[in-house]
Amino acid sequence: MRTGRGSRFAAAGLALLAATAVLLQAWLSLALVRGQGGGAGQALWTLAGYFTILSNVFVGLTAAAQAVAPGARLAGPSVRGCATTAIVLVGIGYHLLLRQVWDPQGWQRVADDLLHYAVPAAALLHWLAFPPREPPPATAPLRWLVYPLAYFGWVLARGAWQGTYPYPFVDVAALGYARVGFNAAGLAVAFLVAGALLRRTAVRR
Repeated sequence: MRTGRGSRFAAAGLALLAATAVLLQAWLSLALVRGQGGGAGQALWTLAGYFTILSNVFVGLTAAAQAVAPGARLAGPSVRGCATTAIVLVGIGYHLLLRQVWDPQGWQRVADDLLHYAVPAAALLHWLAFPPREPPPATAPLRWLVYPLAYFGWVLARGAWQGTYPYPFVDVAALGYARVGFNAAGLAVAFLVAGALLRRTAVRR
């Protein structure tokens, strides 16, 4: 792992950007929930259902580790590669599948752009500008699939319990398990391909 001052400074900036995005969205969600008579616990529970939020947190934690403890496992190439792949797909998936679903305004638009565009772009640029000294092994993208597959398991269990789903393509109530499973398989393939391409950029350095 390259641990020069420039790399650590860039990692700190990425961590700050991700934290700003998540905290702004948390503040907006809390205000919305309180307006509906709910509390902080309900707002956090809602946020925990979104792959976007979880992946921004993931990127923020790995970037913070790179900045303050570059030798830590959380800052290692495999963990970092998984986080970067996830957040890049957040940006691509949002732009292609979800951008037309709603039209956020004001501070919500700011949070939306930070979470779905700014952090993914910054994470990808950080990977390209400061790739790991030792690239992840060839099998790493397969192992990275554990993260999105665990998320799908989590969101389906959560949805079965509370009856709501965070994204339309995982809405079992509207689509059924077969269609949702097909969607999940397609996204898993996209994750695998994106991970392999991302790893390849590090191998070629």
